[in-house]
Amino acid sequence: MLRLSPITRRRLEKFKRMKRAYYSFWILMVLYVLSLGADFIANDKPLLVRYEGKYYFPILRFYDGSHFGLSPAEIPNYKELNRSPAFQEKGNWMIFPIIPYGPNESLLDLEGNPPTPPTWRNPFGTDDRGRDILTRLIYGFRISFSFALLITVCSMAVGIVIGALQGYLGGVFDLVMQRVIEIFSTLPFLYIVIIIGSSLGTGFLVLLLVFVIFDWIGISYYIRSEFLKLREIQYVEAARALGVSRWKIMFRHILPNALTPIITFLPFSLIGAISSLSALDFLGFGLPAPTPSWGELMHQGLSNIFSYWISLYPVLALFGVLLLIAFIGEGVRDAFDPKEYQRME
Repeated sequence: MLRLSPITRRRLEKFKRMKRAYYSFWILMVLYVLSLGADFIANDKPLLVRYEGKYYFPILRFYDGSHFGLSPAEIPNYKELNRSPAFQEKGNWMIFPIIPYGPNESLLDLEGNPPTPPTWRNPFGTDDRGRDILTRLIYGFRISFSFALLITVCSMAVGIVIGALQGYLGGVFDLVMQRVIEIFSTLPFLYIVIIIGSSLGTGFLVLLLVFVIFDWIGISYYIRSEFLKLREIQYVEAARALGVSRWKIMFRHILPNALTPIITFLPFSLIGAISSLSALDFLGFGLPAPTPSWGELMHQGLSNIFSYWISLYPVLALFGVLLLIAFIGEGVRDAFDPKEYQRME
């Protein structure tokens, strides 16, 4: 069982007392967990199919057409199959998710031309290709938040290692890395994305790499300052005198006492990552089409200015998520305030 220190328990209790931050955290976590199961909530593939006494799970695995009386080379269109005479017979049926639309499915049977306004069938309307906006918002949230988490974790890991080495070793290494950081800080992020995207493409891994290359700089400053301060503390001097290795001193003795800036800046790093990805998607330099994206939907709104629903709902979703993360960050910052900790001591 994980045992928390008294200081950590007090910080967590204080965070729980901040209702706005505490409830925002749980709302955001519930939304993210639901988005991870987006395939079971919004999909054009059925959850369960019963055909001629056999059961199939198309949402979990692929079945060729031979399973449903088609040619083996055919890819089943389950909605057409559901309307076919074979599935009107007794004992054959399908169960679709609560939102029976895929993220890239064009709904061509709707009245009028896309984009179509909100209706009971499509509460948020459709985009300029006839795709259900609510479905793309759900999948877009999963992609954006997962992408932001990966960026934040990877960039913080790089920033922690480099900042720790700078702060603990100092000297020539610290001086050289400071000059390298200054060079990285002057590079124009958007131009780098455009150049790399034009040569390597703007795939998920490419964008992740570009973001990590730039995002580790901020956290390295704080970790460096913490290590510069803590490396002269008595317990570090004692560990050094006992012959403990540098890596153990840095990451077992100093790092646990330097976690406050990491935890405090984590929510705000998420805000920056989600905003940056949405901005790149809006400008057309983000994830490639047809990946569901809030920024891409907002870009569509520029070309369809009178179809308000295309840009309104992504903007509201982005605003709501960033607001929840900001509330969480505010609570974490107050709960981990080192000045209050010193007053309590």
